[in-house]
Amino acid sequence: MSKSMLFGLLVLTVTATTAAANDPPPYKVTTKRDSDTVDVKAEKDKVTFSVRSTVGIGQAVVERAGEAWPDAVVLRLHLTGLEHFKVTGGKTTLEGSVSLHDGKPVARLWAGGQEDTPLDAQSHYWMTVDVLDGDGKRATGLPLKGGSFELPLPKALFEGHPKAVTVNWIDFYRN
Repeated sequence: MSKSMLFGLLVLTVTATTAAANDPPPYKVTTKRDSDTVDVKAEKDKVTFSVRSTVGIGQAVVERAGEAWPDAVVLRLHLTGLEHFKVTGGKTTLEGSVSLHDGKPVARLWAGGQEDTPLDAQSHYWMTVDVLDGDGKRATGLPLKGGSFELPLPKALFEGHPKAVTVNWIDFYRN
């Protein structure tokens, strides 16, 4: 390879890196409390929103800057217990609570405010919830110490391409 070709490749690489560094962030997150934080880890086809709440009750609104949501959207709630959560995207609202029974996560989920009509694994709004301890392993008990609740949000929540998604949470063991 000639020196001029090698230099051309180097310039293209630096230009691509510089352009990506100047791009606006793909998501804008607004929390109800200044003390709550949401870290965003965006990958090619997946984004993870990691929520940390000092009080245990809170809300975050996530707005996308791009044309569409990625194929996989994961909500990670760093709480000691998950008494209640609600995720609203467009006209769809999903709610639920998560507990552990014999060391296994048990999620009770419902849609559209219909708490008396829980969702099952056949629903296109169903999500499998993981409860992880502080070491990232499956938790065996509550309250969690440094752990999290992982909710891979269902694709059906993003039908119609809502511009924003609102997340509400309540910790069993709130401060």
